[in-house]
Amino acid sequence: MQTVKLKPLSFMKVTAGALAFMLTSGVGLSVNAQTRTITIYSGRNERLIGPLLEQAKKDLGVNIQVRYGDTAELAIALVEEGKNTRADLFFGQDAGALGLLERRNLTRTIPPNLLNQVDPRFRSSQGHWIGISGRSRILNYNTSRVRENELPNSVWDLTRPQWRGRVAWAPTNGSFQSFITAMRLTEGEPRTLQWLRAMKANGATVYRNNTSIVEALGRGETDIGLVNNYYLGRFKSDNPNFPVAGHYTKNDAGSMVNIAGVAIMATTGRQADAERLIAYLLRPSSQRFFATETNEYPLVKGLPGPANQVPLSQIQGPDVNLTNLHDLPGTLELLQKAGVL
Repeated sequence: MQTVKLKPLSFMKVTAGALAFMLTSGVGLSVNAQTRTITIYSGRNERLIGPLLEQAKKDLGVNIQVRYGDTAELAIALVEEGKNTRADLFFGQDAGALGLLERRNLTRTIPPNLLNQVDPRFRSSQGHWIGISGRSRILNYNTSRVRENELPNSVWDLTRPQWRGRVAWAPTNGSFQSFITAMRLTEGEPRTLQWLRAMKANGATVYRNNTSIVEALGRGETDIGLVNNYYLGRFKSDNPNFPVAGHYTKNDAGSMVNIAGVAIMATTGRQADAERLIAYLLRPSSQRFFATETNEYPLVKGLPGPANQVPLSQIQGPDVNLTNLHDLPGTLELLQKAGVL
């Protein structure tokens, strides 16, 4: 397997507030607390998950070291490191990477009292990973340039002549690649390849990631983009008049609900602390953090989703077992065959 060059290890900084907490409570000052360290490989961006992990660090009295990077690259690194990995926990931004580690026997079972807090479709059927927050694929569109009555019901409609040169996508983005993996599962390899080639021929514009697509939509640089649901909320919070809205396709991969989730590495010597951290991420206050701060869907049963978003129960996504999104190499090969990577 080809070695992937990873970003350097990034350790979380102790803030002044955290230091004050430790000085007054004694947390982190004893030899025992100093040696209780959980190492996380996180495909989640530090800006999104860092504040919550910093709070967990204080509340649990456990040191947390985080290596941030691309989800797929970190998953490949864990495969290559095998039993020599330093990671105790993997926090991936999609189920495919978690499923890959499960299939390689690199993860261990999570206790039922944690698994049962989340709907079965958002956790491993073997109990080796669990969703922490949910996100859906969605079409964002510029409300000045696209009329509601012309919005497509399916991503297949985007290959039609009326959308020539008007669609933005990000083929190198991990969430886009999971979307393509879901399409391969639901539509088959040949039809997915046909869609990719048709989109390219129809002049789909390549962007670096979801954020750059939403920015381009706001500038009127492109008309419609394939992104995740939570990006638009960040722009709307800064500017309620931001001229972009969301639209869901029906029963295809364009509205697939994926998860950001965690798995405990099989080689960890900190299983109890890893389980405590998972319990922390599932508690109501942490789940509300995702709804209010990152515009993602809480996955613990009975908790409300982000404001101004379609409820999770109303999204008409495809019937996909998320563990089966593990074949990233096959998706990358297909993207290269289509000439979009």
